[in-house]
Amino acid sequence: MVLCLIFAGCGEESPSVSGDPCLNKGTEGATATCSSPTMSPEYYVAQAEKYFDTLDTDADPESVPNYSENVARWEWPPWVLLTGLGRDDMISTAKALKTLDPSTVPIRDCRYFDTQPFARCTITFVYDEGPCPIYEEFTFNDAGEMTFIEAWSDLPGLRPQTDENDFWGEEETFYRLATRVPGLGSPEGRFDLNSTWMEEASAFDPHVADFALRATDWWMFWAEQIKNSPKDFFAQGCGWSE
Repeated sequence: MVLCLIFAGCGEESPSVSGDPCLNKGTEGATATCSSPTMSPEYYVAQAEKYFDTLDTDADPESVPNYSENVARWEWPPWVLLTGLGRDDMISTAKALKTLDPSTVPIRDCRYFDTQPFARCTITFVYDEGPCPIYEEFTFNDAGEMTFIEAWSDLPGLRPQTDENDFWGEEETFYRLATRVPGLGSPEGRFDLNSTWMEEASAFDPHVADFALRATDWWMFWAEQIKNSPKDFFAQGCGWSE
């Protein structure tokens, strides 16, 4: 169970700031909502499915999404925030989990949206301890590469939706980090931690600032976050706590 922490998390409360503005359009600092889909709806859904295949012991081990080189994964409390950065780390941690903390992902509902994130899913991981419901979203660049993965526990009080009628996060009341990080809306979907755009966004949004800091050494900050998290945070996120 300990190695589940590789992709889990815990920290501050999720924000309720509204709006997903397109900022810096036409520049390398563009935010994700500036981009338009370049692939078919089926492509984006299939890529999301492939991501869950990498964490499902019943799935084809060769089923891996088309990750960008600097793909990032951010998981909101009670998970531990930045839990993966870079294609190689994403693939290697998934392989480790399949062996050391196996799960299946039998329940999946992934859908396409014509605004970023282009793929959004409700799924349930199943561990020996029980089911773990998750809401997850996937952002892509113009080449169809997965650039940002964002996840929440799909339990009352932990879901990101502030409007019960906005299940898929289509209203402006839905805060997501994926549409705030500058660079994810550029053709390559790359973010530059040292750019003026990142500096400006960090000054305005503390969660962007937190992401930018953690991304400088994600393994170190991940370990620190784990150390400072409640021992039962994974059980809290999955709904196993009493």
